[in-house]
Amino acid sequence: FAGNHEKLAQAYTPMTVRFFILQAHYRSTVDFSNEALQAAEKGMQRLLEAYKTLSGLTASGETTADVKELRSKCYDAMNDDMNTAQVISHLFDACRAINQIADKKAAISETDLAELKDTFRLFAFDILGLKEERFGKVVDMLLQQRQVAKANKDWATSDKIRDELAALGFEIKDGKDGSTWKLNR
Repeated sequence: FAGNHEKLAQAYTPMTVRFFILQAHYRSTVDFSNEALQAAEKGMQRLLEAYKTLSGLTASGETTADVKELRSKCYDAMNDDMNTAQVISHLFDACRAINQIADKKAAISETDLAELKDTFRLFAFDILGLKEERFGKVVDMLLQQRQVAKANKDWATSDKIRDELAALGFEIKDGKDGSTWKLNR
C-alpha cells in the first residue's frame, strides 16, 4: 500500500486499509480497487472530522437530533455476527446529526451529548480501532504555534506555517474559534 503497485494511484495509510476492510462483513468478498481505497480514505476522514466537530460541541437545551438509539443500534450490529459495516453506517448517521447540531439546525442536551461522545469513541476507536494518523497531533501543535504568532502579530511566522502546511497538502481554515485542518490528497 506504499503506492508503487500498478493498481494504486497513491499510497494509503494503514488506517485507510483498516477502514476499507471494516466496511465489508468479514465473511464477504472485498472488492479491492484504487477507487474503493480512495472512498475508504474519504469516509474515514469524514468520521474523524465529525468526531473532531463532536468534541467541540456544546449542549443547548433539549435534544432535537436523532442520537438516542445509536449505542443500541451499534451493539445490535456487532451482535449480528460482527457486522462492522453496519456499525460504520450507524456512525455515518451520527455524523449527519453532529453536523446538524454544529450548524445549529438541531440541538442536543448535555446528557445526550455525553452519550453521543462516549458511543462514538467506543465504537469508532475502542472497538473498530480507528485512530487519527500520527501527523494529526503535529499539525494541531503547529496550528497552536500559528495562533501564538497571530496573537503576537507575527504575521510572517503565521503565514509561513500556513503556507508550509498548504504545500504539504493540508487545507487550513481559520475561524472565530481557531483554525481547523484537513488533509487533501
